[in-house]
Amino acid sequence: MKPPRPPEILSLDAVPGESLGVPNGEARRALGRDPFASDPVSDPFVDRLAELRGTATPPLPEPTPPKTAPPEAREPESREPEPDSLRDSGRESERESERAWTRTPRIDEIELPLPSGFAERLLDDDVRRRLAALTHMAEGGAPYDRFGFSPAAAQTAFPLFHALYRAYFRVRSEGHERVPVEGPAVLAANHGGLLPFDGAMTVVDVLLHTDPPRLARAVVDRWAGTLPWVNVFFARMGQVVGTRENVMDLLDDGQLVLVFPEGMDGVRKNVTQRYRLQRFHVGFVEAALRAQAPIVPMAVVGSDDQAPILFDLSELARRFRVPFFPVTPTFPWLGPLGLLPYPVSYRIVYGEPLHFHEKFGPDAADDPQLVRYLANQVRRDIQLLLDRNR
Repeated sequence: MKPPRPPEILSLDAVPGESLGVPNGEARRALGRDPFASDPVSDPFVDRLAELRGTATPPLPEPTPPKTAPPEAREPESREPEPDSLRDSGRESERESERAWTRTPRIDEIELPLPSGFAERLLDDDVRRRLAALTHMAEGGAPYDRFGFSPAAAQTAFPLFHALYRAYFRVRSEGHERVPVEGPAVLAANHGGLLPFDGAMTVVDVLLHTDPPRLARAVVDRWAGTLPWVNVFFARMGQVVGTRENVMDLLDDGQLVLVFPEGMDGVRKNVTQRYRLQRFHVGFVEAALRAQAPIVPMAVVGSDDQAPILFDLSELARRFRVPFFPVTPTFPWLGPLGLLPYPVSYRIVYGEPLHFHEKFGPDAADDPQLVRYLANQVRRDIQLLLDRNR
């Protein structure tokens, strides 16, 4: 039976994938669009990694056809329906067989590896065990997984991000017990601060406070995947471009996906809109429903203060083909150094998981109005977390 549709959603005139505040122009729309809502296109991360390896990019799979045939193509039922108990048990066994994922070892099960360099010697034993737990993600002894994540590269770069976490941003966090210990889940957070340090600090925080250790796979804008060398670094650190296929593959693998539903609108909001959530893209709700994964709302307090934007020079942004051209107290006056974040204190708070898939089922992902309504519920929860913890 189709889930009841809340009356409020009838007044929502937006459709999934719509972006607010983006001027006309094909290039500008391409930078600001919701990557979930577009048809399958090439993944810039995969393209760049293939170039470096000297191989051609493998073709993307064909879109999965709808599971339900149109009414005129359906055949009439000729057999007696199964009892509810038998039907439910069959679905449960099928779901369990389809949702097998690689188990990550717990901290006490990990043998402490020898430090591989001076920087790694600065990390305590617990952190090095957590990093060692990520080696299972590259299967068969490969240097990186199919998305480009390299456990070895992460171990090399982690001391720098750990220092930023401890000494520069002085991160405090709470609510880690609300992050599922295994299986697919979506972390949905507010976004801000020009450069994605909020994403980096969240990834570090999740890794340091979960057992078994979990790597949050941050979803980045498609534009970031076109930046030479930067895109490869992002991929090696475990981040992925936000296509439908990437997100669904990660969730089907039982991984933890970190999304910023505001997209670029969250990063480019000016100082008068600090900690006021912008319009949400909704593809993450659709993906969570289809993958039967909970959504954990979370607030990152501090990111909107690290690089306050006075205003955005949209004409220059179009000329340079970038999402926006910010003016801050330090940029562009100090050149690239002006983009560096201020040493503000971060506070990360994880909210109660939202199990929309249990109430509405995976077929609810085909209802765009319901998906938009549920995305607004996530937005409301994140805004409440921000208001209570600022």
